[in-house]
Amino acid sequence: MGAVPSTPRWSSEVRPQDTAEYLIGTFVGEKSFPLASDYWQKLLELPLNLQWPAQRVLQACEVLAQNNYYTRHLAKILIHLAWCLQECLSGSGVPPSSYLKAINATYISSVFLKYYIENAKTDNFEELCLFLDENEAVPSNFSRDQNIQNLVMHGVLSFIGKVDVSQHASLLHHELLNFMLVAMSTQLLSGPSPGPKDIHPFIDAAMVQESSLVVLVVHKLLANYITRPRFALNAASYDIFSEGNQPGVLQRVGSAAASFVLLPFSYFVNSSGKASRSPLAYSSLHVLLILIHYRKCVLATVKDRSDDSATSDLLLRENTYFSENPFCKALENARDIEFDRVDIEGNAHSGPLVRVPFASLFDTLGMCLADETAALLLYSLVHGNSDFLEYVLVRTDLDTLLMPMLETLYNASKRTSNQIYMVLIILLILSQDSSFNASIHKLILPSVPWYQERLLHQTSLGSLMVIILIRTVKYNLSKLRDVYLHTNCLAILANMAPHVHRLSAYASQRLISLFDMLSRKYTKLAELKNDKMHIGNGESRGDNLPEDMSTELHIYTDFLRIVLEILNGILTYALPRNPEVVYATMHRQEVFLPFKNHPRFNELLENIFNVLDFFNSRMDAQSMDGEWSVEKVLQVIIINCRSWRGEGMKMFPQLHFTYEQESHPEEFFIPYVWQLVLSRRIFSFNPSNLNLFPVGLPAEDSYGGEVDDNNQNSELNGHHAVQIALSEVR
Repeated sequence: MGAVPSTPRWSSEVRPQDTAEYLIGTFVGEKSFPLASDYWQKLLELPLNLQWPAQRVLQACEVLAQNNYYTRHLAKILIHLAWCLQECLSGSGVPPSSYLKAINATYISSVFLKYYIENAKTDNFEELCLFLDENEAVPSNFSRDQNIQNLVMHGVLSFIGKVDVSQHASLLHHELLNFMLVAMSTQLLSGPSPGPKDIHPFIDAAMVQESSLVVLVVHKLLANYITRPRFALNAASYDIFSEGNQPGVLQRVGSAAASFVLLPFSYFVNSSGKASRSPLAYSSLHVLLILIHYRKCVLATVKDRSDDSATSDLLLRENTYFSENPFCKALENARDIEFDRVDIEGNAHSGPLVRVPFASLFDTLGMCLADETAALLLYSLVHGNSDFLEYVLVRTDLDTLLMPMLETLYNASKRTSNQIYMVLIILLILSQDSSFNASIHKLILPSVPWYQERLLHQTSLGSLMVIILIRTVKYNLSKLRDVYLHTNCLAILANMAPHVHRLSAYASQRLISLFDMLSRKYTKLAELKNDKMHIGNGESRGDNLPEDMSTELHIYTDFLRIVLEILNGILTYALPRNPEVVYATMHRQEVFLPFKNHPRFNELLENIFNVLDFFNSRMDAQSMDGEWSVEKVLQVIIINCRSWRGEGMKMFPQLHFTYEQESHPEEFFIPYVWQLVLSRRIFSFNPSNLNLFPVGLPAEDSYGGEVDDNNQNSELNGHHAVQIALSEVR
């Protein structure tokens, strides 16, 4: 045991017991100070402008770990943090010194709590010692049986939810959000599947706060993300910063102790003293995503009789379930501040509701969707909040959201697979609505500057969506080979098909080329399988067994059938509005001939050949002087589209794919959220101590894909979180 060595030389004007070096050393040392000691005020009022080498910071954490069982100083600094926040909440006119003490308490708590969590030796975090010794003298305003983590989280959440992000309070807001990340990082030590034995003291404490406070916090975190507050922080505002904007001692602690990074002052201000970015917005979003995706597994014991006899003994049976997450519920029940809709289904919403401007949230998401965290928030909203989904669907400027998402798919090679999946799931949810599918073809884009393959002028948003989805399928076929991604793209196209309106020539060509590409792959697999069947299993290579080929052949059969269903949907329900689709089908009609009599495809090809026969006969009936040109052929098609009555067409039920979450989505979303947080490098964790997800596993490799034998749904291997359900609309 012992305190941190190597204290500085003291000047004649400064007493050793008043210096930062001495007080921090005393904090981690073996002497215990009672809660009411004036030592704590001295510690929290220090300017903390000294700098410690990284090794000494780590040593300080190690010394506290040795002594905390006897001193309970970690619990005491957390109590003082709660008291400081109560002081900041006391009313208007809070002096800057109160914010300074709260900031210092937050710094100290974050640094040492981070070290404790990261180096925890027990599953229940007993070494935190979040309770006072029974012989400890306590002031009259503190109850000895007070739950410290509840006290702290109530104070932190109350300040975040109730105090405006002003010039004086903005830095404290940011540091409290950092503290939240630290306190909730106990999740990183648990496995990806939450169990009843998992203990997360601080996030569990957050889950039991009163609903009114939860609503305030969710509202403030969303408001921070929407408004993206920026403040020009002056170093003179807080003595915590030293001359020349050098990092203070606890910032040095933060950057070194167990890899926890607290942002330096230069992050908040540029050379002109004006804020260059809004870290509050991103920190708020990270905290919100962690809170809403948390799941608490609870073990329940129920009584069950061993048989039907009334005299039989009762057996105790254990069941697990997930308790309700109030933060998730608050987000799902959020309402537009501009529109107070009466629930037409008569569903009563008891208690306060989060009210935010959906228009501002919509615009903010549109600006930020290149970022994965924004895509995850949008997913959480359109999947969980029916009011926000309805708001999105009635917007006339859907390009605000769709363009950045389509650009993400266009740049798939530069994005993680999880980001691609989130975008595709969002598009699938939107495509379940017929009004969405109709409206995207009415919105005309003057240009698409990021699309490099060709110039796209005056292209409908719907046509661009078809182009990008087909491009994603082709990219996946050559690079990722992910069945789930294929299925999702084709599901969106299938939902769109009956509502296609004036699909562009380029989009129509890409649709036919998609069938051509998949058919060639199918034919090659069929030929290889037949060859293997003749050779025999004994001569087959281990990675090309007939069983594997049969599975892949079955998958491509299903893909081809879905593409034929898409073409049928357009030609059956929307042919007069899509002459370019007819032209593209006629231009490449040879690609369908090999499958005309195929038992798996002939039924779906009947309508396509019916259309081809109709328009080929109209072409043959035309007397032409000279060669046929594209314009002349298209003109004949347009004229005959008007007289098309669909005679002889077989009306297949419309395919309709819907998105459904798997029964345990937390197994994907909890690790995914923390991967995003760690990737931002505001917060880091020793990889050797991570249990939530495999170390060294990139985010893009954490999703797998699988399609069942009937192609009725598609789910993910490993950390699967989603399911596509196929239903027929009759």
